[in-house]
This record gives sequence, structure tokens and C-alpha cells, in this order.
Amino acid sequence: MNNITQLISIIIPVFNEGESIGYLLDEVLNVMQNNKLNCELIVVNDGSNDNTSTVLDELTKKIKELSVISLRKNYGQTAAMAAGFDTSKGEIVITLDGDLQNDPNDIPKLISHINEGYDLICGWRYERKDKLISRRIPSKIANKLIANVTGLKLHDYGCSLKAFKKEIVDDIKLYGELHRFLPVLANIEGAKIKEIKVNHRSRKYGSSKYGIDRTFRVLMDLLTVWFMTKFLTRPMYGFGFFGIVSILISFGMTSYLFIIKLLGNDIGNRPMLMFALILGIAGVQLFSFGLLGELLIRTYHESQNRPIYRIRKIQSTSND
Repeated sequence: MNNITQLISIIIPVFNEGESIGYLLDEVLNVMQNNKLNCELIVVNDGSNDNTSTVLDELTKKIKELSVISLRKNYGQTAAMAAGFDTSKGEIVITLDGDLQNDPNDIPKLISHINEGYDLICGWRYERKDKLISRRIPSKIANKLIANVTGLKLHDYGCSLKAFKKEIVDDIKLYGELHRFLPVLANIEGAKIKEIKVNHRSRKYGSSKYGIDRTFRVLMDLLTVWFMTKFLTRPMYGFGFFGIVSILISFGMTSYLFIIKLLGNDIGNRPMLMFALILGIAGVQLFSFGLLGELLIRTYHESQNRPIYRIRKIQSTSND
């Protein structure tokens, strides 16, 4: 497709990035213009409490391609990305951080791979410029764990520099803090995914919004994603299997106890009796959870979607 007619949506979630956002937008626009790429810039201001709002107000007056979505409060990066996805109109959607660490010069490379037939291109910060102990080591451990649990073998799940086909973005429903699992969610939807090496730069302005505690949140979210990967459409396969196993073991133990009772032995003080009872109750409960899960999944797929963010205002040059 001709680059001039192909609209690229570039989504940049920001939280307290007043010092860097102006430089970043200049870089992005220069790259897009030099490569003759048609774009819209969507900056999602995720409840910033520094001068980010003021800076963006001025930038919307100067940059015709820019739209700013201001959220009512700090909802987090997942909700900010969801707001950008829902607003985007481009055939290809690019995401990147607002802290200048992602290099806009990599954007044309991502777009070229999308045009080769891929649905999602993930950036891999091959030479990452972050602190070793608090960022790189926990990230490396988390990436290995996610790859092993989900079966999607990527080196860098946390890199925000990604390119999506619009139809894949429309199929993904974000909530919680699942933005770091976007490749896994896309994989669930059957996306064709490729990972490429991208440049990563040191932070010049501000400070990182993430600490080592993020690793523990990743582990909790990973359990959710693992269940979605395995049992999203059929939760009965998960709960029901363990429920049936528990019921069968309980039935076997109960049958054994019944036989020895008929032979005249006392079973009232046997620990196996209590264990059989517990397993039987647990099995029925797990099987019931599976049935309830099946009903909830149908409600999830068939009900109206409720947004996970609330927009205060949308600004663009065309609104002035």
C-alpha cells in the first residue's frame, strides 16, 4: 500500500512527562515526514500532575496531527493505551512511551514488517539502557517466566514500542494491568507475531514510574493470562477436570471404607473417612465453579462492554 494513503496512528501514553513530550513529538513528526508516512498523533494524558497538561495544550495549537486525550485521573498505562486504541483511526497502530527511551527512528521498520503480513511487531530492547538491579534483572526473569507459561517465546514483553494492525487492536479488550501482556492477548486472537531488535535510549528527563514491586504485579497478572490462554472459552475444562478427579478419588476411598465396614471393621476414627469427605465436597464445588464459569464466560462474550476509563476532554487543532 502507498505510504501516503496509509494512515498510521501513533499512541503515546504519558504521566508526568512534561519535559520530554515536546521533544518526542518533534522526533516522531520528523521521522514520519522524512519517510513520507501519513500519521495521526494521539497522546493520552493519564492524569498528570506536573506541567504536562499545559505543554500539551500549547502543542495542540501547533501540531495539526495531534490529538490529546486527557483522562480524569491516573488510571494506569493499560487504561491509557485502551483509550488511545479506541480513538485511533489508522490502519496501523504504533505504541511507544513518552519518556524518549523508545527511538522513533524504529517506527518505519515496524511498519514495513506489518506490511509484510504480520499482525503485531514487538520491539526487543536488545541493549537496554536501564538500571541493572531494579529494572533489567527483574524484567529478564519476568520475560522468561511469561514465555514459559504462555508458550509465546519473546525476549521482551515490556517494550512499549509495538506496531499493530487495527483489526487486532479492535479484538483485544484491555483491563487491569494487562498492557504488558498485549502479545499474549493478541496471540489468543490468532495474531501473526514477530519480534525485532529496536534501539533503547537512556532516560534524560524525569524518573521511572515503575519499581521492583512491578515484578509481583506481573506474577499476579500472569496467572490471569495463563487461565485466559488455557481456559478462556471453556473454564469447565480447568475446574471440571480437577473436580472429577477429586470426586473419583473420594468415591474410591468411600468404596474401600464401605467394604471394610461390611467386614466388621470400625471406620469412624479413620483419617481416610474425613479425607474422602473433604475430597468429595471439594470435587462438587470445583465442578460447580466450572459450570458457573461457563455461564460467566457467555455473559462476558455477549454483554455490552463497559469502558475502563473516563475521558475528561479530547483536544485537537480541528476543535479550536
